[in-house]
Amino acid sequence: MKKPACILFFLGIITSTHAQLSMLPEQNDRWRITTDGSIEWAIDNRLPHNDHVEMSGEKVSLWVQYGVGSDGQPSLNRTMVFPSFRLLPVRTIASMMYNVTDNELPRFLINDRLLKAGVYNAAATDNLPEKVVSIRQKGILQLNSVVGKDGTIALQRTLFPSVDKPVAIEKWVFTNTGKQPVKIEMEYLYRDVRPAEERTTPVQHSFVVSTVNEGLKTVAPGDSVQFALLYQAIDKNNPLASIKINDELNSRQQRLNNILSLMQMETPDPILNTAFSFAKIRATESIYKTKGGYLHGPGGLRYYAAIWANDQAEYINPFFAMLGDETGNKSAMNAYRWFARYMNDAYNPIPSSIIAEGDATWHGARDRGDMAMIAYGASRYALTFGNKDSAKVLWPLIEWCLEYLKRKLNENGVVASNSDELEGRFPAGRANLNTSILYYDALRSASMLGKLLNAPKEQTTQYASEAQTMRTNIEKFFGATVEGFNTYRYYEGNDTLRAWICSPLTVGLFERKAGTIAALFSPRLWTADGLASLAGNTTFWDRSTLYALRGVLAAGETEKAMEFLRYYSKRRLLGEHVPYAVEAYPEGNQRHLSAESGLYCRIYTEGLFGIRPVGFNSFECTPRLPNGWDRMALKNMHAFGNVFDIIVNRAGAGKLGITIKNGEKEKKYVVKEGATQLMQL
Repeated sequence: MKKPACILFFLGIITSTHAQLSMLPEQNDRWRITTDGSIEWAIDNRLPHNDHVEMSGEKVSLWVQYGVGSDGQPSLNRTMVFPSFRLLPVRTIASMMYNVTDNELPRFLINDRLLKAGVYNAAATDNLPEKVVSIRQKGILQLNSVVGKDGTIALQRTLFPSVDKPVAIEKWVFTNTGKQPVKIEMEYLYRDVRPAEERTTPVQHSFVVSTVNEGLKTVAPGDSVQFALLYQAIDKNNPLASIKINDELNSRQQRLNNILSLMQMETPDPILNTAFSFAKIRATESIYKTKGGYLHGPGGLRYYAAIWANDQAEYINPFFAMLGDETGNKSAMNAYRWFARYMNDAYNPIPSSIIAEGDATWHGARDRGDMAMIAYGASRYALTFGNKDSAKVLWPLIEWCLEYLKRKLNENGVVASNSDELEGRFPAGRANLNTSILYYDALRSASMLGKLLNAPKEQTTQYASEAQTMRTNIEKFFGATVEGFNTYRYYEGNDTLRAWICSPLTVGLFERKAGTIAALFSPRLWTADGLASLAGNTTFWDRSTLYALRGVLAAGETEKAMEFLRYYSKRRLLGEHVPYAVEAYPEGNQRHLSAESGLYCRIYTEGLFGIRPVGFNSFECTPRLPNGWDRMALKNMHAFGNVFDIIVNRAGAGKLGITIKNGEKEKKYVVKEGATQLMQL
């Protein structure tokens, strides 16, 4: 191509990208951020509207579909999943799960008139109507209503999971705001449902719905009364628990507060700050206590008491190494230990997923690049966590996975695999870009980690050399012009843009960044909900969008990345389906799978702040301070064997100041914008 044509082509890319920035649709937020960091939907005339959210504890996950009808009436559909109460046959999805609708609740009566709550008794003309005023959430779902035509009774429903018991709780508080005493009654209910003994393991389980503080109460003006419903799993080894409602609520709030206290992000943008806080909740709450120890699980009414090479090993565990949550780190180490059980001398692949509290495996898509996912995640985790003993535990697994991958190199020197993390939903050829990218980064990390563990010099030198060779082979084999963009083909023969062309940017491969970024933000790939998995297709998976936003920031295209990050964050936090990153659509109806929230946080830690682990107490930092910001910070970081803050501020034209506060110690650096600084703690 002649030089003038090259210039015209490049200008065309820039024009297309800027046009797309201006074409991002306006968003009419349904929710707003409150002063305490919650989000609130003040009910307006945009009705009816329904949404769903998941909340998790160690022994239960509570999925709630909530809605408000055109008349202001609420409706709730509750699904409880009990990951450690297993059913037969043994399958990934065989957690005991039950659903409770409004029709199945006990009746509530106010001055002997039925409350028209939800849909039950809706046909009775003398029922007391209920109108929802607002809905709030921040790890706890709260609906606020007024009852009766005069609105002199306020009703607050609060739904949440227990932190450590197999029970979900729904608390109802009626407050008399009128001038006369009011009689309020919740009828007694105790319902025990049992799957057949032959269908449960190791013993027969029961699902119990029961009332707390039921009966008739007289409520004086200005006073209130509290009722509750419990949704509980029991068996002979786990009898019916004595539940104190407010103690359970306080424990849930304390767990949320502990999560929120860690790795606090401060920027001038309240939407980004709040989305980051919410993502920490969803990423970290979804850890289940199984017979094999703590296990992170994606959730979504399907994926519990099981681990995957992508969701846990690759996505969430490197985030836990930086967050500092003790339960999160226990779950990360457990996941890697579980995968390590399947190492073998024949180098047959480790299963993609270990399910049913460790009793079985799933390997339905065969090798999806799982060993690259595990090696990438485990090596980054070990460096970031900063604990030599933990790293020693992980090192044999990393070595084994790297040897497996080396044996899978094809004639072009890239990694062959049967599929990729989308498991055949879209073509991936016999060798895909993403698997080789993860292998490349794992080699780099292993070279650094091996030195810290006193591995033989020839081994670490070889890993570094193999990383360089893999980088060269990635460019030769995958580098291509696709749909007019100087980017990557996803596999041999691929001639349509794919979302995962973003992955090279996340590991520092920037040779084709201009064309890749232009392609990602072009109308061919970018949709109202982020990246389409395949150009021209309506299917989207948030995980590739989250990788892309991280990678574009890492590549230094800060303003482009921030425009789309702000749009995406606002849509997920304050739009029609809130408040977390989702898995996919149409598959799964945008489930709030939890590992995606970990990927959201990594946009900031690895993209905006440019943190790349290189040692047990050291990391490279390439901060990207957006235009219009004077300062940004990550406070109370627990990583690299230390607790510290990292603060980035402007330090004159074209320069940034970086401050590391580590207890009483403080180190200050000044770097050129875009430069990388080695941080030694």
